This record gives sequence, structure tokens and C-alpha cells, in this order.
Amino acid sequence: MGKGLAALLKDNAEITSAKDEKAEKVVGNIAEIDIDQIEVNPDQPRSIFSKEALEELATSIRELGIIQPITVRKIGVDKYQIISGERRYRASVKAGLSSIPAYIRLADDQTMLEMALVENIQREELDSIEIALSYQRLIEECNLTQEAMSGRVGKKRSTITNYLRLLKLQPLIQAGLRDRMISMGHARALVNVDDEELQLDLYHKTIEKEWSVRQVEEAVRKNKEPKTATAKTAQELPAEFVDIKDELTEFLDVNVDLKRSKRGKGRIVIPFNNDRELNRLIKLLKD
Repeated sequence: MGKGLAALLKDNAEITSAKDEKAEKVVGNIAEIDIDQIEVNPDQPRSIFSKEALEELATSIRELGIIQPITVRKIGVDKYQIISGERRYRASVKAGLSSIPAYIRLADDQTMLEMALVENIQREELDSIEIALSYQRLIEECNLTQEAMSGRVGKKRSTITNYLRLLKLQPLIQAGLRDRMISMGHARALVNVDDEELQLDLYHKTIEKEWSVRQVEEAVRKNKEPKTATAKTAQELPAEFVDIKDELTEFLDVNVDLKRSKRGKGRIVIPFNNDRELNRLIKLLKD
């Protein structure tokens, strides 16, 4: 797809607006763009990039390629400006790439882009990461809420949330999911691990030992529970309540704590870091 679109852009360099002929073939798709044709956005609020983090990302790009394309705006003939993904762009330059995959935005293409992305999500051959990236673009570029997306694509909001959480996985694991080394069920379990090294360790064990989704979930649970409280927690919390706790954690996207005694008494603790996150949680619970 990327090479075909790149050829279309080259042959139709005058395409700069959604009103132009053949513009519908450009919007929502990916093209390989020469790095020297891309410029950074001078109004980008982020101006400081960690050298160490950039080098780590550059190493990842050399080994795996770019998992998530950048988004650019066509501002002239063979000239593009970054909308999002400057860190990936800088790391690609450091990695020595001559071109980079990018989503193309044109002037006045908002409605067309939304339609293209919604249609793209419906395609059966997409992998989980491709679907997650489409959801993310609908949020970031089309200003759609998860609730609005639910209506557009005919999916439950919890389903959309689960896909978006996959983008928190370490890039190697995202690549493994795209290559079907693991299933989405495995990935959903691994995304609950905050520590990247532990996440990668469990990912490699999942492949080497051919763990089932349930085995990965159990390994994640054991590594998240305090060693001294493991036995007590296992005794007090029946399996069905562990599942409820995991479902709440996935739905709210925070580490929910659920306690229950043998007599049936207990409590649910939902942590938050600031007022903005609290308001998000309240809205989710109300809906």
C-alpha cells in the first residue's frame, strides 16, 4: 500500500487538499516518504528530547522498523510537515533511515479522514496493532471520544479501550503481536505489567514455554502481588472475584484493588493521580 501511495503522490504532486482529484486515495493511508522531504513543526510544544531515549528508540527502529508511522501534513510539492511523531522521526534520522512510513494529511480532509479510518477498522485482515493505531488516530486527529467511536465503528467502548491499551506494550511485543507470535489475549495480560524488563521477560517465556493466556495472566498476577501477601490474597479472593478485579482494571485502565473476606465483606480501591484522571474515572463509571 505504501509504495502505491508514494507513486500516486509523485505522479500527482499537486494534491494538497481534500477537494483535489484523487485525494480520497491519499487520506487515511500510509506512504514511504523521503526523510529529507520532511520538516519539523516549529510550533511543536515539545522541544527537549532525551538523548538516551532517542538512542534506544533508534536501536529499536534498526532492529524492528517503525511500528507506528508518523503523521505529516502536505504543505507543498514533495514537502511535508510533522503533525505527530517527531520523536520517531528524530530516532529514524539517527538510525540512518532514508525514508519513513507516514500518514498523509491534506487541507480540509477531516471528514474524509474519519470516514477512511472507520472503514479501515472494518477490514478483516487488519492485525490488533493496526486497529489500535486507527482508534488512536480517530481520538487524536478527529477529536472523537471513545464513546463516539463506539457508535461509529459498532464496537463496545471496553473493546476500544482494550485495543488502545496494546499501544502501551514494549515495541518488540507489539511487533510480536503483529507477527502473530502471541495472541491479543496474551498481549492484554502483558500490558498490565508496568516494568518493561519484566514485560519482555514474560513475553519471551510466553513464546518459549508456549503459555496459554491463563498461564500468562497467572504469571503477571504473581509478579504484581507482594510476596508476603500472595498466600493471603489467594485465600481471601476467589477466582471469580479475581476476574472481576482484572476486568475493572482493564476497563478503567488503572490498577484496581479488590479485597473480600470469607464473610463477603470487602472494598474496591480505584487509585488516581490527579483531578483530570479522577474526572475520567467518574465519567467511565457514570456511563
